[in-house]
Amino acid sequence: MTINSSIRQRLIGAMTILGLLVILTGVAGIYGMRAMYASMREINTNTLPSALAIADSQLAIARARLVLDRVVVKGGQADEAELGRAAAYMTQADKAWADYLALPQESAEKALSDEVGRRRRALSDEGYRPMLQAIGAEDNARARHYAMTVLPALYTELTKAAAALTDFQSQVNQRYYAASQDSYQRQLWIAGAAIAVSLLTSVVACLSLLRAIMGPISSTIRHFDGIATGDLGKPIIVHSQDEMGKLMQGLAGMQQQLAGTIRAVRNGTETIATATTQIAAGNLDLSRRTEQQAASLEETASSLEQLTAAVRQNSESARQSSALAHTVSQAAQQSGELVHGVVGTMSDIRQASARIADIIGVIDGIAFQTNILALNAAVEAARAGEQGRGFAVVAAEVRHLAQRSAEAAKDIKELIGESVGRVDRGADLVASAGDSMTRLVGDIQRVARLMSEIEHAGQEQEVGIGQINQAITELDAVTQQNAALVEEATAAAEALREQAERLAGEVSVFQLDDGAQRAASPPRQLPRLHSPAGQPAMMPATLG
Repeated sequence: MTINSSIRQRLIGAMTILGLLVILTGVAGIYGMRAMYASMREINTNTLPSALAIADSQLAIARARLVLDRVVVKGGQADEAELGRAAAYMTQADKAWADYLALPQESAEKALSDEVGRRRRALSDEGYRPMLQAIGAEDNARARHYAMTVLPALYTELTKAAAALTDFQSQVNQRYYAASQDSYQRQLWIAGAAIAVSLLTSVVACLSLLRAIMGPISSTIRHFDGIATGDLGKPIIVHSQDEMGKLMQGLAGMQQQLAGTIRAVRNGTETIATATTQIAAGNLDLSRRTEQQAASLEETASSLEQLTAAVRQNSESARQSSALAHTVSQAAQQSGELVHGVVGTMSDIRQASARIADIIGVIDGIAFQTNILALNAAVEAARAGEQGRGFAVVAAEVRHLAQRSAEAAKDIKELIGESVGRVDRGADLVASAGDSMTRLVGDIQRVARLMSEIEHAGQEQEVGIGQINQAITELDAVTQQNAALVEEATAAAEALREQAERLAGEVSVFQLDDGAQRAASPPRQLPRLHSPAGQPAMMPATLG
């Protein structure tokens, strides 16, 4: 990594290398463990069970031979118990051999196992079975021949073949053991190399980080000590762009800002002194104006009291007017209701007149029909001659009455029509009067609302003027307090001038890069704010 690499990048790089070494060591260890596990699994699942099965088979065959030899030594007499034991041993030998054959075998091992199988079959077919037959036939001589001559030779051949197979199994075990040893040595070398590289990487990373951190920290501490003693002119040199380099850059910026602040404070002390002197002059002018303001406030308070009385009187008059307008509104509303009643009555009269006109029309129709009937009766009486003379007289009278009824109905209808017209005109006039009364009631109600609002506004004005009067009183008190505060402000300005002198003395200890002589010079004596007689000095009102 370069010198401009950040501390974060260096830490990540070192941790990455160490992590890769740990992963490499772990992978190598897992690989070695898998190899050792494969060897142990092969030994436990194949080689060792094969050797045990061969040994069990040979042991069972030897036990069966021992039992048969004991039978032959006893004189060849068949003993069922002994023969059963021999048969059981042979069965165990066959089972053990079958277990061996069920296990995986290499090609070389297959040839050796086939040879052992042939020797086993020869021992069984040419040795044990004929010997058992001889014992069963109680042919002791033949049984002894097999026991002393044939069986030992066959057993010796089987033992040699089994020994060759056992030697092969031992060689396989030695091969797996050697592979395990090689894997162990290889893992040992890998682990040692990984540990050595990890230690070397840790040392290099530690030295690099110490150089990247401790050097800038020591330089930073020295600069802070210098700043604590007032040395702000010593330059800060940045050698790298890492986090510590950025820290040094920040320290340089802080030193520049602090130096600028000290310069500003030095320049500000003179400005503060001038400003405090001008504040004192302004306080004198403020005191005079405060007295004038107090006198004006007293006159304003007197005028407001008179205005309050006038507003209170206006509010009372508005309240009385509002009550009177409310009474008039109620009376107008009642009159409007009466007019509406008259309008309804006129409407009923108009409807009744219309019904009477209809009835008169019916009567006129009846008279007209009666006249026609009388005319028809007269015609019929004339046709009847003398017999109808009396009926003709009656018909003439009926016709005369019908005509008079028709004329009377016509006159009544005309009178009813004129009456209906007058009723309609009266209803229209009453309706117009009702509308006018309704508008009048609305106007009176609006006047009542306006008077109520005027009354409410007058009350609010009275309250507002009272508040203004109170505020004027408070302003008068505040003005009196301001007069006292002016004197306190003058004293504060003097104290501020003294503080400016002390501040100038404090910042004079700092050494800036724009000249040590200026920083070391004593602070300039600032002008005092009071004359020898103790009165505030008069100064211009501007900063000039």
